[in-house]
Amino acid sequence: MHNTLLIIHSLLRWAILLAGIWAVLRAFKGVSGKTAFTGADNKAGLFFMIFFDLQLLVGLLLYFVSPTVQTALGDMKAAMKDGILRFYAVEHITMGIIAFVLVHIGRSKVKKATTDALKHKKALIFFGITLILVLLLTPWPFREAGRSLLW
Repeated sequence: MHNTLLIIHSLLRWAILLAGIWAVLRAFKGVSGKTAFTGADNKAGLFFMIFFDLQLLVGLLLYFVSPTVQTALGDMKAAMKDGILRFYAVEHITMGIIAFVLVHIGRSKVKKATTDALKHKKALIFFGITLILVLLLTPWPFREAGRSLLW
């Protein structure tokens, strides 16, 4: 079960990145070009949020079955001294939940905005910050935490 969840979680990362880049680029285009907020702009943010919802669900399941996290939770004092254990037990999930909340707040703010310019601006701010957090919380292969998954 752990390996299946890990594969799904890893694949969803790419869906989130693609949808996030799409949402941020559409918002940037809207802000810089002063264009109308269209259905495509709305869908970009919606897909970004939906993929995040799925990722959080899979991530929470993974959190409770992951041997790495279980090791960390067994001795949190030692885990806080180990960069990899700390990353998976605390940093990854904390930044993920913050990003999840930001994408939902951003989507809500965009829907409630009264002008197209304001919708694009709020989308750019919230989805941009969320995308940066996603890039930071991802265990890329060049990061120590990412390399631990390969062994």
